[in-house]
Amino acid sequence: MQQKIDELRAQMNDSLAKVRDSKALYELKMQFLGRAGAITALLKSMRDVPAEERPEVGKKINELRNEAETKFEAAEEEIKQIELQRRYEKEKIDVTAPGRSAQVGGVHPNTLVKNELIDIFAGMGFEIFEGPEIENDYYNFTALNTPKDHPARDMQDTFYLSEEYPLRTPTSAGQIRAMENTKPPIKTLRPGTVFRSDDDATHSPMFSQMEGLVVDKGITLCDLQGSLEVFAKKIFSDNVKTRLRPSYFPFTEPSVEVDVSCFECGGKGCRLCKGTGWIEVLGAGMVNRRVLENCGIDPDEYTGFAFGMGIERIAMLKYGINNMKMLFENDVRFLKQFKD
Repeated sequence: MQQKIDELRAQMNDSLAKVRDSKALYELKMQFLGRAGAITALLKSMRDVPAEERPEVGKKINELRNEAETKFEAAEEEIKQIELQRRYEKEKIDVTAPGRSAQVGGVHPNTLVKNELIDIFAGMGFEIFEGPEIENDYYNFTALNTPKDHPARDMQDTFYLSEEYPLRTPTSAGQIRAMENTKPPIKTLRPGTVFRSDDDATHSPMFSQMEGLVVDKGITLCDLQGSLEVFAKKIFSDNVKTRLRPSYFPFTEPSVEVDVSCFECGGKGCRLCKGTGWIEVLGAGMVNRRVLENCGIDPDEYTGFAFGMGIERIAMLKYGINNMKMLFENDVRFLKQFKD
């Protein structure tokens, strides 16, 4: 038995000298002092020792156990200090090292353009309102004179939350609410987010629109063009001209596409305008008589015009951005180019 005790003591001392971390020390402690440990096993083997020898053998085993507990406690404290020092070294900060400056972006180009557009049209007397992004079918389609079989109502073009409620496809739905709740004269601007199932370099399934509406007595297409000329000169250049081309929208009649003379080449023809000298910027027209009637406005007494533009498109033209997805990636390298 004495030989076993001496061998365990030598094995324990040798193993303790090699331990370098608290995990290994814990495992070693369990190897000697745990429930299934070697020293614990010695104590259990006392039943096999002759009765007359038990007091002496028990004393020696208890001395070994007390010695082991003392050495393990000392080793734990030592390793704790070593590991703490390692942590301090790892987390040490050189206060004399130069600091790292935080990257600063800029106001998003969409926000810059939106704010500029609001300033321009507010200066012309437009009131600014925003409507809900979830619309019912009536405001999004029916009240805007969109036929039941119009492609815009199809699932491949519109995101539906239910059969009756789509995510709004134009901000024009807010114009219906304005005409229902306000008596003419009406002069309102409606910025907001719209949703369409479309995705490529110049289109996104979610983008921003800004719709303008004017309803009053004696409103003509000339009033529309005059307002848009002011917009074009302020947003692009004082030398920009506008032109109207015939088009079709269910909620306006007549309907027009609005072009501006190329502010890059002055109308001579370049890559931006595809050699035509003109750039399409928005759609507009005179409010359809049926739309006015749907909103309880007498079309024989009042007329009006409406226009709608994509804020991303205006931003891309104004800042020379060639891929719409850059507006949604939040890359600081891209955003820091824009300053308010």
